[in-house]
Amino acid sequence: MRVLVVEDDRETAQFLQKSLKENGHTADLAADGEAGLALATDGAYDVLIVDRMLPRLDGLSVIKSLRAQGNRTPVLILSALGEVDDRVKGLRAGGDDYLTKPYAYSELLARVEALGRRTAPEEQQTRIAVGDLVLDRLSHRVTRGGEHILLQPREYRLLEYLMQHAGQVVTRTMLLEHVWDYHFDPQTNVIDVHVSRLRAKIDKNFDKPLLHTVRGAGYTIRDGPA
Repeated sequence: MRVLVVEDDRETAQFLQKSLKENGHTADLAADGEAGLALATDGAYDVLIVDRMLPRLDGLSVIKSLRAQGNRTPVLILSALGEVDDRVKGLRAGGDDYLTKPYAYSELLARVEALGRRTAPEEQQTRIAVGDLVLDRLSHRVTRGGEHILLQPREYRLLEYLMQHAGQVVTRTMLLEHVWDYHFDPQTNVIDVHVSRLRAKIDKNFDKPLLHTVRGAGYTIRDGPA
């Protein structure tokens, strides 16, 4: 998923960005409400994490502005204000979930991933299969032919995105936008390296390859002929 974190506490924001990336997600940061609103308006995010108390424009005003524009991106509100009235105001402003500080990161991650599954019908699937390759999104467990395949977080996210689009050609630009940060230089071979590692793990010990390179276009994963 591509996540936008709108948080003015730099240390907290960087921790969230780092932790989300370690779990295979892409995360951008905005340090105030105005910057957050601009990025959320222009960017294609799967989930927004919005601190309630922000400089320049508070979090609830950011959410209200987005909803007024018709932007339905799921929003998780973070706040030190945890009374019932505070939570009600947050949800009525357009927030989809509300988490009170301090919080456990594991709970935040679970809530963000739950919100992300709402963005598209295919996102609601908790189990994706291509042939005998199975990805369980709740346990983050990948198996092929019943054999467990251990993947690094970025490899998992790459495979998840490819399997969501099974049978389709996935371009390098699509991978950069949804699996990596825009900050990567698209001229680097980072995608090729990760695809190569992923192919070795899911195809090397099996008779039938599932991950294919589409010359001049990108990659596709499929069970069957082109």
